[in-house]
Amino acid sequence: MRSKKSLPPEQVTLPWHPPGLVAGVDEAGRGPLAGPVVAAAVILDDLNPIAGLADSKTLTTARREALYDEIRAKALCCAIAEASVEEIDTVNILQATMLAMQRAVQGLRLKPARVLVDGNRLPVLEMPADAIVKGDALVQAISAASILAKVTRDRWCAQLHLEYPQYGFAGHKGYGTAEHMAALQQHGACPHHRRSFSPVAAALVREQGLATHAVQITTAVPAAEAVVPRALVQGEWQSA
Repeated sequence: MRSKKSLPPEQVTLPWHPPGLVAGVDEAGRGPLAGPVVAAAVILDDLNPIAGLADSKTLTTARREALYDEIRAKALCCAIAEASVEEIDTVNILQATMLAMQRAVQGLRLKPARVLVDGNRLPVLEMPADAIVKGDALVQAISAASILAKVTRDRWCAQLHLEYPQYGFAGHKGYGTAEHMAALQQHGACPHHRRSFSPVAAALVREQGLATHAVQITTAVPAAEAVVPRALVQGEWQSA
C-alpha cells in the first residue's frame, strides 16, 4: 500500500473565503529563455463543474487542450494576459509575472470578491487575495488558470517555431534544454529571446565578439591588397 505522502494531492475547498466570486490565478513561462510570461484568471461556475482539473504540468498535452476548451465554455468568466519580453528585460521576470497576473484579474468580466494566486507572492490587486503554495494542485480555480496559461504559451511557442525552426521552440517551449543551448551557441539570439537571462546575454556577447572580429578582418584586407590596384591602374604588371 502506498504511503499517504505518495498519494496525489486532492482538490480542497478553502473555508475562509468571504461571500462572493473567487478567482484563481496562475502563470506559465517564468523559467524559459524566450517569449512572454502568460497569466490567466478564472472564476468557475459551481453549477457547471469541470471534471479532471489539476496542475497543468501533470496533464498530457491532449488533456490540457480538451480542458482548455471546457474551461472557456463553462467558467463564469476568464481572462488571459501577458507581460512582454521587453517588460521582462526592463523590470525583471518576477515583476513582469506580477504584472501579467494583475492584467489577467483586471481583464475578468466579473469582479471577484477574492483572488487566490498560485505560489508565495501576490500582485497588487484592489481586492483581498491569498498566495497558496502548490495552489495549482489544490484549488480548482487555480488549476483551471494554470491550464489556460500553459496552453496559451505552448501555442505561442508552436507559432514561434514556424518562424524560427532552428531553435526547436515547439519541443522545449523556450526552456534552457541542451538542444536550446546548442541552438543559441550556433545561431545566436532571436528577437524573442530574453536579453536579461544569462544564457541569452552570453550568446549576445559571443555574437558581438564575432561581429567585431569580422569587422577587423574586413578593414585589414584592403590595406594588404593596396599595392595591386596601383599596378593595374597603369594598365600593366610592374616588377618590384
